[in-house]
Amino acid sequence: MSRLPAFPALRARVDRWAGSPRALDVVTAVSAFALMSLDVPGLARADNSLTGATASLVLAAGAATLVLRRRLPWVPFLVALALMGWLHELTMIQFALYSLGRFRGRRVAVVATVLYVGVAYALFLTPGWPARHGETVSEFLSLVVPIGVLAAGVGIAAYRQDLVRALESQRAEAAARQAVQEERISVGRDVHDLVGRELTVLAVRAEVLSVRARGAAYQKDFEELADTARRAHHMLNETIVRRADGGAATPGLEGLAVLAEESERMGSPVDLTVADEAKALSPLRQAAVHRVVQECLTNAAKHAPGLPVTVTISVSGRDLRVDVRNPLPETPPDRVPVSTGTGLFSMEERVTSMGGSLTAGQDGTAYAVTALLPTGFTRA
Repeated sequence: MSRLPAFPALRARVDRWAGSPRALDVVTAVSAFALMSLDVPGLARADNSLTGATASLVLAAGAATLVLRRRLPWVPFLVALALMGWLHELTMIQFALYSLGRFRGRRVAVVATVLYVGVAYALFLTPGWPARHGETVSEFLSLVVPIGVLAAGVGIAAYRQDLVRALESQRAEAAARQAVQEERISVGRDVHDLVGRELTVLAVRAEVLSVRARGAAYQKDFEELADTARRAHHMLNETIVRRADGGAATPGLEGLAVLAEESERMGSPVDLTVADEAKALSPLRQAAVHRVVQECLTNAAKHAPGLPVTVTISVSGRDLRVDVRNPLPETPPDRVPVSTGTGLFSMEERVTSMGGSLTAGQDGTAYAVTALLPTGFTRA
């Protein structure tokens, strides 16, 4: 009974191995041996030094080199040439040429194919090589050349597909990073517009107090406070304004009604509920809520046009909750929505930058987005 808990771990390890490239290489080697084993009776008759058992062992050893096809693809290729010269076996060379094209590209595959054809032609001219591969050079080449060219060509095509997939993955990652960077810049603008204003008010207020306290012991303290506020505002300009263009600040909760009206004009009615407690949020948090709702309404208009959207903003203790739901359409839109696929990244970046979390996905027959943010209230 004590060994039972080990089975899930063993199964998970087997599943990971089964999905690994090494497992695919092993399957390739086994497949090559299975195909070559069909020729064992003929090989044993053609070469009196081998029996069915020894021929099988030789072919198994040759096929086993295919597990090296990713790191050392020339090894199975050279072994395939040896098997072709000794046992007149052409199956192994197909796997070897495919592997060279798949993992080393076009140039290497072309060189290997030319080398294969040259070795095969030299063997054809060698006395004692079987005449069943063709009585004339043209007959012989009509058999040998297509085998090599087709195998190498398929490998090159797979190599190019791997490159395309890698480029697409890099492009998607770059787009996501760009979206995150743009969202950070947008957050920076909001910080500048909202916090900068408060710093200005603080500096002005400190200066007024320093004038009123002229001659008092704490006049210098007010002057230092005003100077500190001005320096902070200057640093804010240096770090944010110079890194971003001069965009306007994001609206707060008061802008949600405008978003709802715009969504309704596009055919998607919005049921908007905003708790009174949420109106006491800081402007920066209100801007985050506005951006989340804006992106959700945009996505709903793209993927579920004409269907109602429910937006609920509530406060529970120190937690702000934003819920946006819309039913999923029974049939997809006639036209594929134009989308960069980075809206979710932008929303998540803005929410997590404030210590919150965001989840999005299908919930039954609806699509739901939930954002949790700290309210910043000092009391629950």
